[in-house]
Amino acid sequence: MKKNLLVVDDSALMRRVICDIINTDSDYEAKDVCRDGQEAFEAIKNKKYDAVLLDVNMPRMDGLQLLEKLQKERIKATVIMVSTLTTKDADVTIKAMELGAIDFVTKPDNIGKARGDDFKKRLLDIVNAVLKSGNSKNFFAPTPTPPKKGTVPKAAINAPKSRGGKKCIAIASSTGGPKALQSVIPFIAGNIDAPLLLVQHMPAGFTKSMADRLNEISNIEVAEAKEGDKLEKGKLLVAPGGFHFEVVPCPDGSHKIHLDKSPAVGGLRPYANLMYESLKQSKFDEITCVVLTGMGADGTEGIVSLKKKKKIHIISQNEETCVVYGMPKAIAETGLVDEVVPLTEVASSINKKVGIR
Repeated sequence: MKKNLLVVDDSALMRRVICDIINTDSDYEAKDVCRDGQEAFEAIKNKKYDAVLLDVNMPRMDGLQLLEKLQKERIKATVIMVSTLTTKDADVTIKAMELGAIDFVTKPDNIGKARGDDFKKRLLDIVNAVLKSGNSKNFFAPTPTPPKKGTVPKAAINAPKSRGGKKCIAIASSTGGPKALQSVIPFIAGNIDAPLLLVQHMPAGFTKSMADRLNEISNIEVAEAKEGDKLEKGKLLVAPGGFHFEVVPCPDGSHKIHLDKSPAVGGLRPYANLMYESLKQSKFDEITCVVLTGMGADGTEGIVSLKKKKKIHIISQNEETCVVYGMPKAIAETGLVDEVVPLTEVASSINKKVGIR
């Protein structure tokens, strides 16, 4: 039986294009469409859909307002945002994922590009990852309330004093990651004895919005990385969308970030494997590698290669709490993983392994 998708967009032409794309896949059908959030709310309330493809900017009730209303009414819906590439839309899209959207696809700026193969592939890849994983129900698990700034997160209360040595924490995530990270980053000890790195598969603009939001609710400092940024203990640098992200050792023993505009690898830029590969030349004594929810296998090859040169500790999110059990599954299947833990225990594992200053 085909999975039924609802398309919500104020543009009749865009609704038609998205429906046509969905209907090219024999596993799906998109017959129902809505022009705004108000229409969509009534449709979702009265009929079951396997997924909802939701525009951000619409009259009467926009995408954000619809998600807020669904949350208020406790109506569960698997929502994928279809968002344009503007700073304002990036901020709204990050907020939308906090309110229950599972992921997003960037909408082309003209209908010609929307009919192209690139948008079609990106849209179907996300739909396939979300609906064929069978794990989308995990996205409805409530996100823990972040601790107040300046307080010690419960996940860090029993964190041991660091045993010394140069350490680094390198995190990779993809589909479902922006929300998953809100169950991890705010619960890392502010005085963690290591710098942190993150590759989250997102386009340019969206990574900054995500970093800014994480910085608001975390005890560690979070920022989108810039060329030449120094790695600092208690600071998370996020790979900017559209750039590869590498760690370069400096003569004085410190490390800095190098951003690279070389071609995407497998459609990905940033690419977590390159981050892990770059750490082979670092001066860190031990690296904690963390792999969270996401489709594909990005990160595995780089971590396997890194283990040949460095002492590493691998933490993988378990299948039961992943939105898409792709990247964590790939690293788990190597047999190298040290800990497989639920999402809400990832921060505790990081704190205990790395220690505090």
